[in-house]
Amino acid sequence: MFRVKKNNPNQFSFHMDEHPSDVPIAVHDLTVSYSRKPVLWDVDLNVPKGKLVAIVGPNGAGKSTLLKSILHLIPIASGAVKINGGTFKRNKHLIGYVPQRESVDWNFPVNALDTVVMGMYRKIGWCLPVLRRHKEFAMECLRRVGMEDFYNRQISQLSGGQQQRVFIARALAERAEIFLMDEPFAGVDARTERAIVTLLKEISSSGNTVLAVHHDLNTVREYFDHVILLNLRIIDSGSPDSVLTEENLRRTYGGRLTLLDKAATALSNLDRE
Repeated sequence: MFRVKKNNPNQFSFHMDEHPSDVPIAVHDLTVSYSRKPVLWDVDLNVPKGKLVAIVGPNGAGKSTLLKSILHLIPIASGAVKINGGTFKRNKHLIGYVPQRESVDWNFPVNALDTVVMGMYRKIGWCLPVLRRHKEFAMECLRRVGMEDFYNRQISQLSGGQQQRVFIARALAERAEIFLMDEPFAGVDARTERAIVTLLKEISSSGNTVLAVHHDLNTVREYFDHVILLNLRIIDSGSPDSVLTEENLRRTYGGRLTLLDKAATALSNLDRE
C-alpha cells in the first residue's frame, strides 16, 4: 500500500534507528519525483558491507536516480540516507563515484593521470600544488586497474573500457570505502567487462562495498554477491539465488504502469492536503 509522508527531519532521524548502524548505506522511506512524476517511491534499503551489489531493473525503474539520491546530486521529496551510520555530509569522503560514460565530457583536455589526481583534490586541498607523492599514488592506482601505460593519454583517446578503468582508479585515489557505479559495463566488450568484474571483486574482497547499476540478467549470478531488484520501489533484495525468482522478475519487469498510477494518485492527494 502506498503511503505519503511529509519530510520531517526529526521523524526520519528516529526511523533511521530501524537500520543497522554498521551498514555502508542505509536508505529509509526515500521518495523522489520529477515534476510530480514519481521516480522512486518509499525505498527502504540496507546495502551490505564488503559485497559486490547490483541494482537491477527495467529502463526507467529509477536505478540511476537511486545512486544520485544517495550522493545528494538530486533533491528528494522525503526520506533519509545514512552513510556508515552518519550523515552524507559527514561521511561523503568515504564514497567514490563512477558516473555513466555518457555524462562525462571526454573531450576535456586532461590525460589519464590528471583525471586520477582530480580524485585527490579533496585531500590535497583546492588551489594547493599537486606534489610528486600525489602523482606517484595516482600512478599506483592506475597500475591497480592495468592503465599505467596509458597515464599520458588524453581521455578521449581511450577506449570505453579504458575510460571506465581510469574512473575506477580515480575512485581508488579518493581512498573510497564505498564505490557507486552507474552502468560500469556499458559500452565495453566481453573481455574488458570480465577484467572490470575481476577488479571489482578484488575491491570488495578487501572489505569495500561496490554498488553498481547492472542490466544483464544473464551475468548477475556470476558477477554479484547481492542483488537489489528495483522498479519504482524495492521488489526484493538479497543473494542472487534468493532474489532472482520467477515471481520477483515478473513483478520487477511487469506492472510498472500500475505502480506509477498508484504513486501519482498518492502525490496528487498530498497536493490537496
